[in-house]
Amino acid sequence: MTTNENKFREAALIAKEFGVELEWERRSYTEIQADSLEEIVGFGVEEVCREIGDPCFAEDAGLFIDALNGFPGPYSKFVFLTIGNRGILKLMEGVENRLAEFRSAVAFCSPGGGPVVFSASVRGKITHEPRGTGGFGFDPIFEVNGRTFAEMSTREKNLLSHRGAAIRKFLLWFKGERGQDMGE
Repeated sequence: MTTNENKFREAALIAKEFGVELEWERRSYTEIQADSLEEIVGFGVEEVCREIGDPCFAEDAGLFIDALNGFPGPYSKFVFLTIGNRGILKLMEGVENRLAEFRSAVAFCSPGGGPVVFSASVRGKITHEPRGTGGFGFDPIFEVNGRTFAEMSTREKNLLSHRGAAIRKFLLWFKGERGQDMGE
C-alpha cells in the first residue's frame, strides 16, 4: 500500500523477479513521529491490515546525511515536500563531507499478526547539483558509483537501492513463509 506510484512501480518490477504479482492499494496510513523508519512503517502497516482485513506490506525510506547528523532521516518526505532537493543542496553549501545513506524499511502484516520488518541501506553521497531525469524524490542528488539514482533506469536503481534490497529481503521471506504454508 502506498500513495506513491513510483514506489509501487519499483516494487512491482522486483516482485516479478520472484514470480509475485502485487496489487496496488492506494492508501495512506498514519505516519507517526518517530526516529525509526521501522517503527513508522510497522505502525502504519498494522493499522491498514486491521482496516482492510487482508495481508499487506508497506515501505518507508529516508535519506540520512552524515554532515547533518542524519537529517532529514525519517522526516524525509516532509523535508522533500517543504524544501526539496534545492533546499538540501543549500544546507550542504560549503560542506566537504557529502556522505549519506538511503535507508528503507518494508513491513508486512497479516490479520491477527504483528508487523514483520525488513531493512536495508545504501551508502552514497550528496551531489553539488541535481542530475538526471529519472527517479523521484531525492534521487537527483544521491549518487552511487558515480551516478545519481535519477541517472539510472528503474532496473539499474533496483539493483543498487535501499528499497530494492529491503523488498528482496521481504520477498525471500514471504516466498519461504508461503511455501511452508502450502506444504512445500
